[in-house]
Amino acid sequence: MVSLENLRQMALAYPETFEKPHFDRMAFYAGKRIFATYDPKTNQANLKLTLIDQDVFHKFDPLHIFPVPNKWGQAGMTTFCLAKMRIDLFADALQTAYANVMNKA
Repeated sequence: MVSLENLRQMALAYPETFEKPHFDRMAFYAGKRIFATYDPKTNQANLKLTLIDQDVFHKFDPLHIFPVPNKWGQAGMTTFCLAKMRIDLFADALQTAYANVMNKA
């Protein structure tokens, strides 16, 4: 299981990261770009992945890792159900999301 505090500690440990609200979610930024959001109502995080990364992580746990069901999902935004998530798998995905965003900066 991944808690909000786990997510916050991992996300803010990367250089040039900060947290601020984004609509009804908490967002984690790398530079000026969002690489992760957290929805407290559902205890889910959305990570900005490439479509290839999205497919790879989805195959690890298709019930708890899946594309956001809209155009954002088609652009790589991927939902992670934190209550059922292995922390090591989520840490890898979060690092991938951070690197993807920083490489585009």
